[in-house]
Amino acid sequence: MKKTLLGTTALVSAGLVAGPALASDPLTVTVGGTVTAGFYAIDHDDVGGVSYNDTAVKLVARNIDINAEGTLDNGMVAGVMATLALGDDWNTHQNNDATFRELFAYLEGGFGRFEIGGTDGAAFKMHYTSPWFVPGNGVDSPNVLNVNTFATSTTVTIPTAGGGTTTSTATVLGFRHSTFSLMAADANKVTYFTPRFAGFQLGLSYTPETSYNGPNPNGLSGVVVDDASIEDVVEVALNYAGSFGAVDLGIDGFYVTGDAVSPIGRLASDPEELGAGLNLGFGGFTLGGSWYQSEDLSVTSLALPSAFGMEEEVWTVGLSYATGPWTVGVAYLTDEISGAGAPSFEMETWQTGGGYNLGSGVDVGLDLQMSDVDYGPVGSFDSVSGGLVLSVSF
Repeated sequence: MKKTLLGTTALVSAGLVAGPALASDPLTVTVGGTVTAGFYAIDHDDVGGVSYNDTAVKLVARNIDINAEGTLDNGMVAGVMATLALGDDWNTHQNNDATFRELFAYLEGGFGRFEIGGTDGAAFKMHYTSPWFVPGNGVDSPNVLNVNTFATSTTVTIPTAGGGTTTSTATVLGFRHSTFSLMAADANKVTYFTPRFAGFQLGLSYTPETSYNGPNPNGLSGVVVDDASIEDVVEVALNYAGSFGAVDLGIDGFYVTGDAVSPIGRLASDPEELGAGLNLGFGGFTLGGSWYQSEDLSVTSLALPSAFGMEEEVWTVGLSYATGPWTVGVAYLTDEISGAGAPSFEMETWQTGGGYNLGSGVDVGLDLQMSDVDYGPVGSFDSVSGGLVLSVSF
């Protein structure tokens, strides 16, 4: 998952001007993106009698970006960003047609920046985490993760109104392996980023409905059934970016909440996400880490009934060093899912390796991963893998 941290760049200084404002020249269109491919050798334990391939070729093209941008006569910057994805990436048996993963318009100036459309929200874009040092891959929100994070079911104990308990089956849809906010993901939303003051920037996002994203045909098919998914998602994020002598500092925190629904109507408790991240840079070294916690949320945009009390906690830390064309590092992430009356599920992943820049956006590297998964009553298993990676940005 290629991440763009909006908070690391200053917003354009400009003012609002009354009346129509036209660009003196047409918007400039650029096409770019990144394709990452790797050949991996994998040693994955059998799970329930099921064995897994010991070699694999992974090919990821998540961010083929088409950007149209221009500066208006009044100094404001306007544009459109369209991000294409190859189906569910390339390595799948499903339809591999290119579709829009993100499509949104934006306007920025001295007032800040507005975005409207299908894209990640403020909590996602302003977040800091452990560094990526393998070309095109990292331990937090990886493009390639060579371990099975399959769905499983467990029995949970639910308190009743009379003071007793009952049991039900909850489905755990797999580990998120990310400290980024994913409740609203790329659903259609509106976002506002303030200008940066003394290093600080505030971001706010609102998503009316998480079950739909992308362009409507002429905007005419857009009435979504109420209570169809998580609704009215609000994101509040704050970060700081600055330098103290030779030390670069980036820090953020975010809070996200939405209205959860189920086939029987709205629930008493709504899903929430909390997160914080930190980056320190000094003399080629980058030390980064982050923490995330969610309640009544399963993986991404699917709310579990609040009585289950489902919680997920993720944290990560990593250290990288870059000198000339070389980058090396090591990072760790742990992910734990728990619920009222249910056993805990835990996953730990180590990643080490690095890359070498050949020039012109071409990087080669070595990716070593080691994961340990504990599914409680289901059992535990390990996976170790190593891969040679080629990542090309254009």
